[in-house]
Amino acid sequence: MDFNYTPEQQQFKDALRRFIDKDYTFEHRKKIIHSEQGVSDQAWGTLVELGMTALPVPEEQGGFNGSAVDMLVVMQELGRGIVVEPYFATVLGAQFLKLAGGQETLLEQVASGELKLAAALGEKQARHDLFDISTTAKAESDGYLISGTKTVVIHGGQAGMLIVSARSGGAQRDTNGISLFVVPADAAGVTRRDYRTIDGLRAADIRFDNVRVPASALLGGAGAGWDILDAAADYGATLLCAEAVGAMDALNGATLEYLKTRQQFGVPIGKFQALQHRMAEMFMQAEQARSMATLAAVKVSSSDADERRRTVSAAKARVGQALKYVGQQAIQLHGGMGVTDEVTAAHHFKRLTMIDLTLGDTDHHLARFAAQAGFRNAA
Repeated sequence: MDFNYTPEQQQFKDALRRFIDKDYTFEHRKKIIHSEQGVSDQAWGTLVELGMTALPVPEEQGGFNGSAVDMLVVMQELGRGIVVEPYFATVLGAQFLKLAGGQETLLEQVASGELKLAAALGEKQARHDLFDISTTAKAESDGYLISGTKTVVIHGGQAGMLIVSARSGGAQRDTNGISLFVVPADAAGVTRRDYRTIDGLRAADIRFDNVRVPASALLGGAGAGWDILDAAADYGATLLCAEAVGAMDALNGATLEYLKTRQQFGVPIGKFQALQHRMAEMFMQAEQARSMATLAAVKVSSSDADERRRTVSAAKARVGQALKYVGQQAIQLHGGMGVTDEVTAAHHFKRLTMIDLTLGDTDHHLARFAAQAGFRNAA
């Protein structure tokens, strides 16, 4: 397999890196995090100008029809710069629209940067099981009434439209009976509680009190939304794997630089062989994670759902193991400084921790991988 970037991918990578290095510095990022809004309209505008919002959107809707591999390049750079803008939430929402079909107008708005999306999927009782849904969608003659609460919706407070999973039939943990809807964030009956997460991003708990939506708000077939939800979640997990790789690269670089400058007994601590061995293992872990993230990006669009699930879960689990090792070792090698807001290591570690917990943690994906058809026979 050719792992070299295409000229177009290299252009996206270089443009993003220049923007982050020049205009999205660590100090500037901290100011954004502690601002009232928690995100930057100016930074979002730059991402739009660079074509990032148009990248995953089909050409027919004004996009570049970028693949998951193209998105891997972008997400690695965003991870390196620990960018807190609502990009991941928006492109994940766009994937729902693409898989469902018939949402050309909204996709055009995403491509132009006019519309930000968020996926309201998780509930407090569900942990990582996205099919565990108590939010209900009651059918009426002219649409649906949605009631329930979604928790920790990434950038739910900044979105103009919400992708909402709700149960229109079946028991609480059935995969049958799940319907997906696109709901205006300012619709009557929608209440959002916005807050900052430990990694500096924004999330919201969102309550739906008899929110009335038209039949046209339904994504896909009524009660048949699980396949779309499952595939879109795998796409999101793949993007998170790529972001984690970028964050680990930056964290390894910062740690190596610290070992070269921090002195003890009159010499840089990087001269100590034991620390060199740990640093080498950190780089090995990041490279293994990079390989799995790349494989997931290649396979996430596979027509074979079992193959997609196996590969994405294997990648999310392996990346989760790697980010935990790299993050913990980096903090320890930095000493007490590693947990302070003054150094980038603490911020990268927090973001890596949240990536592991988003769309299924390591244990969840190990169990999902083992549950896939053919695993026991192959073993």
